[in-house]
Amino acid sequence: MSVIAETRSGRLEGRQLETQVVFKGIPYAAPPVGPRRWLPPAAVEPWTGVLAAHEYGPACMQAPLQTLLPGHKKEALGEDCLYLNVWTPALDDARRPVMVWIHGGAFMFGSGDQMMREEQTLVSRGDVVLVSINYRLGPYGFLNLNEVTGGAIPSSGNEGLLDQVAALEWVRDNIAAFGGDPGNVTIFGESAGGMSVGALLSMPAAAGLFHKAIPQSGASHTANTPQRIEAISTRFAELAGTRDADALRALSAERVLELQHEVIGGTGSDEATWAPDREIGSQPFQPCVDGKVLQELPIHAVAKGSATGVPVLVGSTLDEYKAFVYAEPSLQGMDDDDVRERLGMLPGIDGLITAYRDAFAKRGEPHAALDVFAAIGSDRQFRIPAVRLAETQCAHETRVYQYIVTWPSPLMDGMMGATHGIDLGPVFDVCDLSDEHKRFFGEGPALDALTVAMQKSWAAFARTGNPACKETGDWPAYDAKHRATMMLGEQIVVEEAPLDAERRAWDDVPDDAIGEY
Repeated sequence: MSVIAETRSGRLEGRQLETQVVFKGIPYAAPPVGPRRWLPPAAVEPWTGVLAAHEYGPACMQAPLQTLLPGHKKEALGEDCLYLNVWTPALDDARRPVMVWIHGGAFMFGSGDQMMREEQTLVSRGDVVLVSINYRLGPYGFLNLNEVTGGAIPSSGNEGLLDQVAALEWVRDNIAAFGGDPGNVTIFGESAGGMSVGALLSMPAAAGLFHKAIPQSGASHTANTPQRIEAISTRFAELAGTRDADALRALSAERVLELQHEVIGGTGSDEATWAPDREIGSQPFQPCVDGKVLQELPIHAVAKGSATGVPVLVGSTLDEYKAFVYAEPSLQGMDDDDVRERLGMLPGIDGLITAYRDAFAKRGEPHAALDVFAAIGSDRQFRIPAVRLAETQCAHETRVYQYIVTWPSPLMDGMMGATHGIDLGPVFDVCDLSDEHKRFFGEGPALDALTVAMQKSWAAFARTGNPACKETGDWPAYDAKHRATMMLGEQIVVEEAPLDAERRAWDDVPDDAIGEY
């Protein structure tokens, strides 16, 4: 059965499901194509009549992603990608909490319909309105061309973040028509989506558009420096064979995607992944400290109060890096010298190796060089940024909470542990969506219970700023003295200062050396 909603741009036709209404492929900004390539998002053109919102919109141009995480295949791709989706219990005046999902994928992959059921249990179980968005990826959304073109293409390298801001503006202006409360909006995202949330916490352009934040496996430490911005844009222009603005705009979308691969060293290059060019990093297409959109590394802006009054629920999985490391043949047999070479950007790497090996040995855990590399990589990119965001935001808001997901994937006979992305299954209740999902996430009553607990906690936080619910029990706020952390796995329990020996080993490592490299 069709349902009609009225937005500022025109009327939309969605579909009535059993417990909720869904609208797919809603344009929230003008297509960023032709002369709009590499420019901030522009207002969507209003339409007449009723626009059918029955199918997901195209995702940004991207290469196929080889990953153990299920659900990443996307057929419809293009530069015309600024679409969002809405699930709501009803089109009424209930003014429900709104949860805006920002997908991950290394700022180069993904879409707002991945990990999404047709009917969302998070919506019905939490009585919330869920919005998921697409945004520009790779060089379409995160390439600063301002200096290299002499200002002829004034891109900041943050156009993908500005797309997210435009989506939040759409939510502010329209979500009341979908039963949502524009005054109670929570942004949440995982991996690059969590890093996006961490950046939005620092951005003047995003201030006031959201009221709570849940960065999952990514926080406020990811942004290219001005020096790296210049190196990346110079390399892109050299590979394109031009600095001329018209010539760059005339590149086909397919050629821009090819240039992305060439900048990072070629598609599927193990060398580019595990021994990156230090001048441009392992992930050159990411938010940029351009001095305007992002004025500084996001964590430094948060420290100055950019997100004052915003409750934050932040965390990571226990074994983020294991799937990447243990499944990579080129890393097998590595020794400590290999660890030093691949993590040489970290000051005090010798001390980190020693601290981790000692902590593992004390707990009776494997502590070969590969195990140490996986753990240091996990913490550098994911857990320590989460800890530091919690520590930093505590000075500006008492409602700060931390978690670690400990549920292990059964893949590789359990060697992956609670690897990167394992939290997505319970949050969106997709663990049993297919046999592929079951192989990655597992199954059984304990996982069902974890799914209910995480969905109810995330919805409770969106509603009140406190994630405690019946399934978790009391969830103490985070502070630097007790470091209360909810461990979310087969057992759901609060621990004080988990893995603290490893955390202390990072005390002298500066913020600009952690996060995405």
